[in-house]
Amino acid sequence: MSLALSVKGLSCRYNGQPVLRDLTLSVTKGDIVCLLGASGCGKTTLLKAVAGLLPLETGAISINGRQVVDENRDLPPEQRNVGMIFQDYALFPHLTVAENVAFGLKTKDKHARIHEMLSLVKLEGLEKRYPHQLSGGQQQRVAIARALACKPDLLLLDEPFSNIDAQVRYQLIKEIRKIFKEQGVTAVFVTHNREEAFAFADKLAVMNHGEIEQYGMPETLYYRPSSRFVADFMGLGSYVCAALNADALMQASNDADRAHLKKNLGQMEGVEWFIRPQHLSIYLDEDGEGEIKDSQFMGDNSRYLVDVNGHSFMVYSNQLLGAGAKVRLEILPHQPILFSSILNEPSSSLPY
Repeated sequence: MSLALSVKGLSCRYNGQPVLRDLTLSVTKGDIVCLLGASGCGKTTLLKAVAGLLPLETGAISINGRQVVDENRDLPPEQRNVGMIFQDYALFPHLTVAENVAFGLKTKDKHARIHEMLSLVKLEGLEKRYPHQLSGGQQQRVAIARALACKPDLLLLDEPFSNIDAQVRYQLIKEIRKIFKEQGVTAVFVTHNREEAFAFADKLAVMNHGEIEQYGMPETLYYRPSSRFVADFMGLGSYVCAALNADALMQASNDADRAHLKKNLGQMEGVEWFIRPQHLSIYLDEDGEGEIKDSQFMGDNSRYLVDVNGHSFMVYSNQLLGAGAKVRLEILPHQPILFSSILNEPSSSLPY
């Protein structure tokens, strides 16, 4: 499949400190890719580098098969045919909705293109309003209409949903994703919110200290993380030392439970089992080895921190249990995520 974006060996520094480290990324046409990571990991720097807003130390970038950065060239932003939507949308406050969408358009029939874009983002009838007269979601739609009006080869979005109220955020994500897919838009967006990433992206690139730790489909990163960093970033969990015996039984070192694996994997020592909260069940039991140390009521469920013989487990449950209660935990059947207890990597012979 043809690539909308190819980044190879990209490195960038701020004040002598490395921000991007020999980074490589490929984005297929029509895909929505999320750069996911904590603040300071380099995700916004990568976005700005692709847009041409930052100087690079080394590396090459091509957009829609056209080289825009290499050792011999560095095209300015206006020659890259890239659309960008900033976190605050960067709408011109003195221009109307229609005038904002028209900004940068060079077609002869601007009015037809404006009408087409406003119809696409469902803002018909609001052409004469100013940005301060719009809701946050409507302002974002104007920014998207403006970016798409010029038919960019690539659309870049920096924290596009951070200013949207939680009540309407995921409905808006659903609508914008539908627009992008219907229009065949290739997009790269930045967020630190994994729920937004799961809902909006086709692929995720988890970044850490200027490098991509893992790149792939959300389901792959969630169920088959390549490192402890990715596993932790994809969602809460608990690590338990475990061993595999010749009967293909995995035994947690604290005798909390066992899990049958689907294949006979032989004997293996020194693995850590990463268990997510949804793979644990909790029961009140006066004779149980677990004790609730902390609880958080989340509305649709409660989160419990349970100590079992010195091991801490995060558990979700719709039961209302108090701190100090004695409980019993059971591990539900699931495909385990296992890491070597020595190296920060999955145990390669395991079907994780």
